[in-house]
Amino acid sequence: MDANVFVQNIKRLCTKKGIKPTNACKESGVGSSFINDIERGRTPSVAKVQMLADYLGVTTSELLGEKIEPGSDAGPPSENELIFRSLPPELQEEALRYMRYLAQTAAQQQEPKKPVEE
Repeated sequence: MDANVFVQNIKRLCTKKGIKPTNACKESGVGSSFINDIERGRTPSVAKVQMLADYLGVTTSELLGEKIEPGSDAGPPSENELIFRSLPPELQEEALRYMRYLAQTAAQQQEPKKPVEE
């Protein structure tokens, strides 16, 4: 992990969202001193990187500045994925329930109708 790239990505994403990096760190649960700790050489836990990435609506790979290898099927997150990640956890659960309902309804509509026997 390149700490400078990581910190710059945090600051860039926060600027894009119009929030202060220290506020983002505090609100995401990683702690208001998170960036200072990284700049001082402290390695963050995977859980904290994930918490901050979720809060900012990005992947941990994007937050850490990892490069995608050519030929891999990983790519930038879709608009729907970014929207989903920006939701608080309780709304993510509600969105998933609704999507499951829609998928089930669509599957039922696709099933061929059985003729009624007389």
